[in-house]
Amino acid sequence: MLKKAMLWEKMEGKRVHCYLCSHHCKIEENGFGFCGMRQNLEGELYTYAYGKVIASHVDPIEKKPLYHFLPGTYAYSIATIGCNFRCPFCQNWTISQRSVKDKDMEGEELSPEEIAAAAEGNNCSSISYTYTEPTIFFEYAYDTAKTAKARGLYNNFVTNGFMTKEAIAEISPYLDAANIDLKFFSDDSYRRICKGSLSPVLDSIKNMKKAGIWVEVTTLIVPGENDSNEELCGIAEFLAETGKEIPWHISRFHPDYKYTDSYPTPLATMEKAREIGKKAGLKYIYLGNVYTRGETICPGCGNVLIERAGLTANISEDFLEGGKCRACGAVIEGIWE
Repeated sequence: MLKKAMLWEKMEGKRVHCYLCSHHCKIEENGFGFCGMRQNLEGELYTYAYGKVIASHVDPIEKKPLYHFLPGTYAYSIATIGCNFRCPFCQNWTISQRSVKDKDMEGEELSPEEIAAAAEGNNCSSISYTYTEPTIFFEYAYDTAKTAKARGLYNNFVTNGFMTKEAIAEISPYLDAANIDLKFFSDDSYRRICKGSLSPVLDSIKNMKKAGIWVEVTTLIVPGENDSNEELCGIAEFLAETGKEIPWHISRFHPDYKYTDSYPTPLATMEKAREIGKKAGLKYIYLGNVYTRGETICPGCGNVLIERAGLTANISEDFLEGGKCRACGAVIEGIWE
């Protein structure tokens, strides 16, 4: 469905300025933005990323990964095609790297009301805007999130964090949680590898937190790209300065898409990253894409409050409703209802 876009303004000569994401595209008439999903038609900006779902699944919320947000529940997960990054190691490249600009618009037609009803019908507590980049289908996500919130459902984004502060302000009344990829702590790496930049991602982490959105962060450790002590320390220290309660998911890379000549992240590298995170003062650190128990441990007394085997979460009797440890009374930050 062609729909009038949000977050743009007119310029001279029928050009438009899109400020949905931090590319800040200045688009000529009939041209597309970097995403290939937003087009300037006669001096008005439209999005094609509305109404057609390329993927929809019922997922454990732990798959996102979100570990401090409604553990043990399910999320109705949706995506359209499209992305504003060009990551050569993307695990969902078959849908994320497609666009209308390339004459590609597959998907199942679903209205926001149908998505919310499907979430309820599948006993999901939330809707997750995921798999590709939710910023690209922002208008669709926005309308769906409003509908879902009115029906008592939660909403979460799994995002690269390259949206603008204006986009965050628009969605924040309806968005409960987000897992943000912090891929590198090097602007050069972001520009060279993803065709983005670092600063907007750091700003999004801060701005979402300030807006009251529950934030968790994932870093995919790519051998030879972001596994140095310097870079891992930079990420850990930034997160600790922003909020020591932010869960850091350290995820294992496996060869995919254009990075098939690389190799999986050594477990020793992931353990090193975890120790760096602990030294920085982060309270909750999890390893992903590896078989671990994924325990949530009370930072006050060391009690295991949530055990995870794969994507199944078991909440201990020591974990009080409302997010406190029964043994020592420490508050465990998150959304637990």
